[in-house]
Amino acid sequence: MGDGRPANSELPTAAGYCCWLRAAAIIATCRETAISHQLKRRSIPDSRFPTLSHPHRSAVRDLTGATKKDILALGRENNVRFLRLQFTDILGVNKNVELPASQFEKALDGDIMFDGSSIEGFVRIEESDMLLSPDLSTFQLFPWGDSENRVARLICDINTPDGQPFDGDPRAALKRQIARAAALGYTMNAGMEAEFFMFKPGAEGEPATVTNDVGGYFDLAPADLGEDARRAMVDMLERMGFEVEAAHHEVAHGQHEIDFRYADALKTADNIATFRFVVKHVARQFGLVASFMPKPIFGQNGSGMHTHQSLFRGDKNAFYAPNAEWQLSPVALSYIGGLLRHARGMCAVTNPLVNSYKRLVPGYEAPVNVAWSMRNRSPLIRVPDRRGMGTRVELRMPDPAANPYLALAVMLASGLDGIETSADHREPVNTNIWEMSYREKRRLRIDDLPHDLNEALDELEKDDVITSALGAHIATNFLEAKRQEWRDYITQVTQWERDNYLLKY
Repeated sequence: MGDGRPANSELPTAAGYCCWLRAAAIIATCRETAISHQLKRRSIPDSRFPTLSHPHRSAVRDLTGATKKDILALGRENNVRFLRLQFTDILGVNKNVELPASQFEKALDGDIMFDGSSIEGFVRIEESDMLLSPDLSTFQLFPWGDSENRVARLICDINTPDGQPFDGDPRAALKRQIARAAALGYTMNAGMEAEFFMFKPGAEGEPATVTNDVGGYFDLAPADLGEDARRAMVDMLERMGFEVEAAHHEVAHGQHEIDFRYADALKTADNIATFRFVVKHVARQFGLVASFMPKPIFGQNGSGMHTHQSLFRGDKNAFYAPNAEWQLSPVALSYIGGLLRHARGMCAVTNPLVNSYKRLVPGYEAPVNVAWSMRNRSPLIRVPDRRGMGTRVELRMPDPAANPYLALAVMLASGLDGIETSADHREPVNTNIWEMSYREKRRLRIDDLPHDLNEALDELEKDDVITSALGAHIATNFLEAKRQEWRDYITQVTQWERDNYLLKY
């Protein structure tokens, strides 16, 4: 196959893969021997498990400042036969074009052109030519496939034919806000916790919502039957340069979380785009379907993408003030104030689906109120207990269907607006908001998040800070695509309506 994966009929079984992983973990010093034993016992060709020089880490060093010559040399050293140039559309869907080795130099020069009119939210057909400009520091090897014909990837920015950044590129939108923060002396660090479900496919291979376990939060086997697939995901992510910190079963049946180390905002967005791809790929090898849909199952918790964020000035955490109330600096409090002020306006970006708002309901650990707290997890924003270099705020409303570039762009824009205007952070709410009366919430000036996508789009249109952060091109096309999604949804007749109305009326 063109992407370097073996044909489906040649894929190793989930059981074979798991045994390989367990053997590698237990007999680390004899890794190749252990693998050979497992493969021989199952008559599986050795090429299915390509060997890297560092079995649980990336074979690619830090490529900050890498040149075209460096990348070409890495390609030769690692037998790279195909190169994927990856980017996202405005909805956050991964796109790519794959090139053979004969085109690598052209690709690294930024001379690969594609039809932008075929990509959601990009351009009209009469102005369709776009160029892929690879960020050389994002070069990575895919840790699967034939070791003699490897596949690598580069994440790209989108340029117009005259070489200028394309206004509709989500990655460029985030880079504009990063530059704005830098002009004020700040660097944003972020960590995103993207939860996901794993389901058994239907009888014909179609998507379904039958989970493969009944595990709950932090459960282990036999309740958590997804642990082998999750462990394989961790292994693959580490081989692609991720520093994975933890992996565990989440609250809902079939729900999982893999946490990796925070990074600067651009790298974090790149990591989320890669993470979603790897999770889906590995799940498929185990006969499962991974989904980042926010609320796939009625009556169960949905999937969030809690986003931890902080600003640094040089090597100092700008949110930390050891002698201030709560040990939070004025910068931190104003940043919180900005997130609160623009929460309703950015919600359509951080929670972009009709389905997103079925997660944002009381009773399922998702926030519905615009407030902040130190320990309480019911408000929109939580400030974890850690201080010093680890001082940060956690925005709890985003979900993993969001475009990570746009989501981080609007969060950063909101926080910077708060800093520039000394936004009111209000008082923290340390009681359970879900149990408060309407009058009590009004007294504390606690607003609700939008109740559906249509309301969120109305709020987005009214928020000049958020639409400015997106830029006119992205804001216009995003609103148009999402308005159409809402119109399509409200014309549907659901089973719930038939169950409740068909006989009664």
